[in-house]
Amino acid sequence: MKPIPFTARNASQISCHSCHLLCRINFSKIGKSLVCPRCGSTLHQRKPNSLKRTWALVLAAIIFYIPANLLPVTVVISFGKAQADTIMSGVIYFIASGMWPIALVIFVASILVPMLKLIILTFLLITVQRKSAWRPKDRTRLYRLTEAVGRWSMVDIYVVTILVALVNLGNLATIKAGPGAGFFAAVVVITMFAAMSFDPRLIWDAKETLDE
Repeated sequence: MKPIPFTARNASQISCHSCHLLCRINFSKIGKSLVCPRCGSTLHQRKPNSLKRTWALVLAAIIFYIPANLLPVTVVISFGKAQADTIMSGVIYFIASGMWPIALVIFVASILVPMLKLIILTFLLITVQRKSAWRPKDRTRLYRLTEAVGRWSMVDIYVVTILVALVNLGNLATIKAGPGAGFFAAVVVITMFAAMSFDPRLIWDAKETLDE
């Protein structure tokens, strides 16, 4: 028989979601409202409705991801002619111009990272719902990676914002943000909230149940 792992639950303790204080609680009062003594936030063993909220955010991000890549993110008006570029057409333009490093940064940050975040979050949600005990350490590392790199997808929006602010030469040249920029910003922000709403401790619950 495997020894039962020592966890905060076994020690009658709960970590506060807001200030991360480890609070000793009485499990006989778990149905009542428990409050963190340091910051006053309500204590929960697991984030309330974590899976439902994360699923809703992930599905919303998937819906926004499609127009974010199909619609133009920038519209360049030069001498009265307008040219609209999507994220991928911008990558192709930089490749054709020989600027491979810039093309690689935009492709990784604006196309690859958001797509991988959605795939990883969907994978984690499915495995948790199926109560899978498969490689919890690796799945936790995937979650930490998703949480850490998500914000870097905003680099494309930063570039668009800077170009719109700097390039405004009237009839000579003007750069405007296209409709795709708003959808892309929504994808990045929503996936960040999705990673925040997912409770990685759910990954370990199935393993602890098997070990008991």
